[in-house]
Amino acid sequence: MHLHILGICGTFMGSLALLARDLGHTVTGSDQNVYPPMSTQLENAGITLMQGYDRSHLQPHPDLVIVGNAMKRGIDAIEYMLNAGLPYISGPQFLADHVLQGKHVLGVAGTHGKTTTTTMLAWVLDQAGLEPGFLIGGVPLGFSQSARLGAGKYFCVEADEYDSAFFDKRSKFVHYHPKTAILNNLEFDHADIFDDLAAIQKQFYHLVRTIPSEGRIIAPITETNIDEVLEMGCWTPVVRTSLDANPKSQLYAEQLAADGSHFKVIQHGVIKGEVKWNMTGQHSVANALATIAAAEHVGVSIEVACEALSNFGGVKRRMELLGTVRGIEVYDDFAHHPTAIDTTLEGARKRLGERKLWAIIEPRSNTMRMGSHKDGLAHSARLADEVIWYQPEGLDWDLQPVINAATNQAQIARSLDDIINKISQEAGEGDAVVIMSNGGFGGLHQKLITALKA
Repeated sequence: MHLHILGICGTFMGSLALLARDLGHTVTGSDQNVYPPMSTQLENAGITLMQGYDRSHLQPHPDLVIVGNAMKRGIDAIEYMLNAGLPYISGPQFLADHVLQGKHVLGVAGTHGKTTTTTMLAWVLDQAGLEPGFLIGGVPLGFSQSARLGAGKYFCVEADEYDSAFFDKRSKFVHYHPKTAILNNLEFDHADIFDDLAAIQKQFYHLVRTIPSEGRIIAPITETNIDEVLEMGCWTPVVRTSLDANPKSQLYAEQLAADGSHFKVIQHGVIKGEVKWNMTGQHSVANALATIAAAEHVGVSIEVACEALSNFGGVKRRMELLGTVRGIEVYDDFAHHPTAIDTTLEGARKRLGERKLWAIIEPRSNTMRMGSHKDGLAHSARLADEVIWYQPEGLDWDLQPVINAATNQAQIARSLDDIINKISQEAGEGDAVVIMSNGGFGGLHQKLITALKA
C-alpha cells in the first residue's frame, strides 16, 4: 500500500513511518515543521517528505492516510481527505492493528521519562538476546533508528497519554493493550486537551483496565497520583519501586554516587546487581528501576539488566553533549515541563559541582505556551547559576514574573542572537550550557557552537 502520513516529523509519527516502511509499504509524508533529528532519520530511510499540508500531497490518492494528532479541521489536506472520501486512520490505531497484534507489548507511560525509559527497556531486552521491536518517541543513541519491527515476540512502545487524532480523543496508550506496563509518574500536563489532573487520571485508569491479570504493572511507591488511579480498580499484580529502602517496595536502589551515576539494585533486601553508567539525576535511577522490573517480567535477570544498563548510551536530546568548545560544554535537552527542568538541572548540578551551569529555556510546548506551568518555572530552574528564558513571538503570556521570582541570575531574551552573544561573551572554560526545548529552537544549538568556535 501507499501510505501518506500527515504530521510525519512528530516523534511518534516519524517512528511509525519507519515501521510502515519495514512492513513493505510505500511511505510518504507531510509536515509543517521539518527539522532534525527526525527529518534526517526519515530522509536517510528513503521516505519522501513534503513541506506543509497541501491537498496536492494527496494526489494521486494514497491507499491510506495516517493522521497525526496535531492535525485539525480546516487544514487543506484534511479537508481534501474528508471531501474526497479517502480512507484514514490514527497513528496509534494503525500501530495496534498492523504491528502489535500477537505481540507481548511492554508499554511505558508517565508524564516524564517515557522516551528514555522505553529506550532503556528496548536496550536491555536487545542485550539479553530477545530481539525486541520498539517504537520510541525520540532518536536513541544505542540503535540506528527510533523504531523497528524486531524478530521476537516482544515489543516496547512509548505509551503517550496525548490524544490519538482529531476524530479520536482517546489517549494513544489505550490502543496498545500492554501486558507489561510501566507507570513512571503522573502530573498535570497537556493543558490544551486536559482540563485538570483528574481528566488525565481517568485516561490512565482506562489504560489500567486493558492490562491483563497475568500481566504486570510497575510504579514508584512515591507516586500518589498513580495510587489514586490504581485505587479506581486494578486487576493486575503491581511491582513498586523506590529510590531508597522502603518496606512497601519490591525493588529499590542503594545510591553509591550523589548524581545517580552509580547505584546498587536491591530486591526484597538482597543485592541483585549494580549499575555504573553515564546517566545522571534521580529521575534516571527511577527510570532504571522501572526498566529492570519490566525486563524481569519477560525473563531477563536483574543482573543481566544491570550489566546492559551500565552500557546504555542514552537518547538524543536528553542531556546530549553536542560539543565542547573552548572548554565550554553545550548540551541539548528535551525538558519542557517544570519537573523535567528541575530533575535535569539537579542531575547536571551534582555532576558539575561548583562549575558554572547555564540554562537556556524555550517555553514551547502547548501547555507552556498557555502559561499553565508559569508559577513553577522560576523554582524549576533554581539550580542553574544563570538562566536565559526565551520569549518568542506569539507566546500568550509575559515571562517577566518568572524573572522577578527567580532566586538566581535570570533574564529574558527575545532573539537567538541575544542568547548567542551573551553566552559567547560571558561563558568561560569549565562552564556547561544546557539548552532546553521540545522543538528545534531555531537551530540555536549549532549556531551557538559555531559562534563559540569563532
